[in-house]
Amino acid sequence: MTPTLNTARTPLEIWLDAWVLPWVPQGAWAQALVGVLVLAGVVWLAGLLASRGLALALGRALRVLGRDDWSQAVARRSVYRHLGHAVSLLLIAANIRLLSIGSTLESSLGRLIQAVALIYVFLALTRLLSAWQDVNMLRVQQGRGRPIKGYLEIAQLAVWALCLVLVVSVLLDQSPLLMISGLGALSAVLLLVFKDTLLSLVASTQMNTNDMLRIGDWIEMPQAGADGFVIDMALHTVKVQNWDKTVTTIPTYKLFSESYRNWRQMFESGGRRIKRTLRIDAESVRFLDDTEILALRRYRLLGDYLAAKQSALEDANQALQEAAEIPANRRRLTNLGTFRAYALAYLQQNPDIRQDMTMIVRMLEPDSQGIPVEVYCFSRLTAWADYERVQGDLFDHLLAILPELSLRVYQAPSGHVFARLAGAAGGPRGAPAAPPENGGGGMPGD
Repeated sequence: MTPTLNTARTPLEIWLDAWVLPWVPQGAWAQALVGVLVLAGVVWLAGLLASRGLALALGRALRVLGRDDWSQAVARRSVYRHLGHAVSLLLIAANIRLLSIGSTLESSLGRLIQAVALIYVFLALTRLLSAWQDVNMLRVQQGRGRPIKGYLEIAQLAVWALCLVLVVSVLLDQSPLLMISGLGALSAVLLLVFKDTLLSLVASTQMNTNDMLRIGDWIEMPQAGADGFVIDMALHTVKVQNWDKTVTTIPTYKLFSESYRNWRQMFESGGRRIKRTLRIDAESVRFLDDTEILALRRYRLLGDYLAAKQSALEDANQALQEAAEIPANRRRLTNLGTFRAYALAYLQQNPDIRQDMTMIVRMLEPDSQGIPVEVYCFSRLTAWADYERVQGDLFDHLLAILPELSLRVYQAPSGHVFARLAGAAGGPRGAPAAPPENGGGGMPGD
């Protein structure tokens, strides 16, 4: 009795025998060519249906969940298309035996197709990580998150490393564990090759954990020639757009190991420091007499100060009794002290100056360039142009009020001053300098 063979066939094989085989040529290579063409059509159709179906299903699911940003980012990064290619290639690998091209060639071609399908799967994963980066950048620009570009780049490196191991193991028909165990022997070489990557990973992790740097921060790093706003933060580099519109690229690990200045806290505090010095000519500093004090009391910013100060001085001088008859023993107002009081009162009534932050008008140590009077306060406006306008208006007024208090700003003599002194020395005292030949700027013979 002959044994019964298992002749059960799949529905696809039955359909092929009934409708396709009568139209297939009898030659082996012709049959293989027809099979390849048929599979190519099936691959194209399967990839199109898979990508369109995934785009419709996942896109609608994301929109229902209120994640339109994710839906747009995934579609823009072509994640569905790469997944569709992977599905179509896996469909080829599952039906490669229908080509009848021999077991050896069939096995090799099947492994090659599987490897390409794996590449498309991991390519879709990296595109998904890129879509995540797009969504994160949108949130960073809206001030609702921190940049994670460095972490995503590390994830992409890990994905491609895993892809390489799996693809090689599929092509060689070996276990992936064998490939991974071989990487242990190359660990020293890998550490040397990826030294900058590891340093940048640690630096990026620490900077994000401690919130040391964000996109949009204004930083100064003179040793790197950077002074401007951070426009990009990647794993290996940070890009800074300088004020002259050039771009400086700084290694990420240098921002962690070297010092730099970040102006973010200044913007967040809502006050930008004004620290500038006026140098007063020491020869113009003197006591004020009663007539000058009476004239200065007309100034609104000095009225209360002079009244309170005069009352305190009178009480102090009365306590001196007979010693007060000597002018050197009496306490008197000076024009420099009155100017400092006026400058402080002017700051206190200026709406562009923060009243809840430090505000000082102080005299520093005199030197050969006069007596420094430093104005220290904070502007309400932090934008560069507005800040400079506030600072300019403030010192314009303070410089203009100095002559009213009989004060002069110290200024080194210029060449014009020396020329005028030299001309005056050649003629009578107080007479103007003699004109040059031909009347100076006039025409010859005038």
